[in-house]
Amino acid sequence: MKKICFLGSLFLCVGLVGCAETKLLERVGLTTLIGYDLGKEDGVETTAVVRQVGSELQSRVAIITAENKTSQGTRAKINRRAAEKVMAGQMRGILFGEAFAQEGIAHYLDTFSKNNELSGEVLLAVVEGETRPLIEFPYPNIDDIGEHIYKLLDQNIESEQVVSSTIHEVTRDYFSVGRDIVVPILKRDQELVEISGIALFRKDKMIGKLSVDESFYVRLLRDNYNAGVFETEMKGEDVPASLLKDPPEEINLVFDPIKTRKKVKLVNSKTPEFDVQISVQARLIEVKPTINIGEVKEAKELEKAIADDLSKELKRIIARCQELDSDIFGFGEFYKSSVHRSELTEEQWHVMFKDMKVNVDIDVTLLRSGVFE
Repeated sequence: MKKICFLGSLFLCVGLVGCAETKLLERVGLTTLIGYDLGKEDGVETTAVVRQVGSELQSRVAIITAENKTSQGTRAKINRRAAEKVMAGQMRGILFGEAFAQEGIAHYLDTFSKNNELSGEVLLAVVEGETRPLIEFPYPNIDDIGEHIYKLLDQNIESEQVVSSTIHEVTRDYFSVGRDIVVPILKRDQELVEISGIALFRKDKMIGKLSVDESFYVRLLRDNYNAGVFETEMKGEDVPASLLKDPPEEINLVFDPIKTRKKVKLVNSKTPEFDVQISVQARLIEVKPTINIGEVKEAKELEKAIADDLSKELKRIIARCQELDSDIFGFGEFYKSSVHRSELTEEQWHVMFKDMKVNVDIDVTLLRSGVFE
């Protein structure tokens, strides 16, 4: 009898807890995404995507915009316009309009890092133009734009297509001497949202951008690939005549998967000068037009041609970042850790960074050929 009473009490408690959770969800709105744009008179315009849960656990998405002098001020205004108290515990993404990012995001990074409601895994991105039009657009096949953008960023980071940009990583880069911020860029393309490139920062201000294709070379030097996919174009003139007698102007190649390892060494602390060695192992799954690399000699010739092309492009991207004065690769960190008792400051490094010399040596190994067209 006691056992029956105990089980009855247990089921009653579970039922009450379930009811309590339902009632709690009915009283709050869960913010999944926020976007920041420049407001009027030095203010900030915040657009929030809020998921509101009904009594039958059915949910709907509301998009609320408010403007104030501070981000916390806009949050208070959004609360006054929402049917339920707005909570940030389910935040998945934070977007900055392009003009907003160019003004500087340091204050907001500091605010995010102090907010115990936010997870360090929230993803940051820049939007071409302003965030509000992208968030408010009535996408016919997207129910929750906040959840959709998070999944878009997350799966492309997981598949190693773009750099990772969590609050934790971006804040770490901001406070590191000798490393600058880089985050993905989003844009609306008709009824879809896509990743269009990466934003380069000098300290907390966006000062330039690179294309999606160029972001491959950024990851090649910043991180190690473990299973990435990459499509590139080579000039026909860069392919040995022994492989293709009458080459077109461009040759398309697709690699999957890509595995890389890198080594960076400071060889001259005064210039400064670095040696960068990168080993690339990849499976060539498509090349157009067809190149026959059945023989070992032919495969080696193609490997060298690809390595030379990758080296040339990586040098170009590094030079571009030097022009923009954005050390997204973290050469300053390598320098500081390599020079004994270095008291390197951010200002000192960026003076040196512009004249920095980098020797790039890339070694490519084609694991096996795949399907060609």
